[in-house]
Amino acid sequence: MTKKFILKILTAGEGGVGKTTLLHRYVEGKFSADTKMTIGVEFFLKEIDLDGKQCTLQLWDFGGQERFRFLLESYVLGAKGALLMFDLTRPMTLENLQQWVTICRKGDPNLPILFLGTKLDLENDIMVDDDYAFTFKEQFELFDYMKISSKSGQNVSEAFELLTKKILERQTY
Repeated sequence: MTKKFILKILTAGEGGVGKTTLLHRYVEGKFSADTKMTIGVEFFLKEIDLDGKQCTLQLWDFGGQERFRFLLESYVLGAKGALLMFDLTRPMTLENLQQWVTICRKGDPNLPILFLGTKLDLENDIMVDDDYAFTFKEQFELFDYMKISSKSGQNVSEAFELLTKKILERQTY
């Protein structure tokens, strides 16, 4: 019988970076331009088969606004990985990365975190270059960095697969 994995994955980052939009694109396969501000936490589920392993991804969508942050620390326990997102067109969305990393790693100091630059489709508005993004990847020991577009779908599935593979490497059988 195939072993099933239930993996709790967090999405973190400032309000408006595209966390909810990314999850709609990944789970439902569609771009949703009119998502509402997430209050606290929302959940999505996605079943995937990765290298013959059945995985249920429990995707926890954290509200990015400062006023919800106190709630989040209790929600991270049991997380197996996280997507830490920033908006490539808004450098200020990098300002609180330390806080987000601290929240995500509250229950596991070695939690694998994939660093994602969002809104890649807005190529004329991009203000954060790869070298600058890599300084944060190194500083916070994030295991990789990717750029994605929830609008076009570019690198969306790849990001979740990369994180899931990293999580499965850490699981004991």
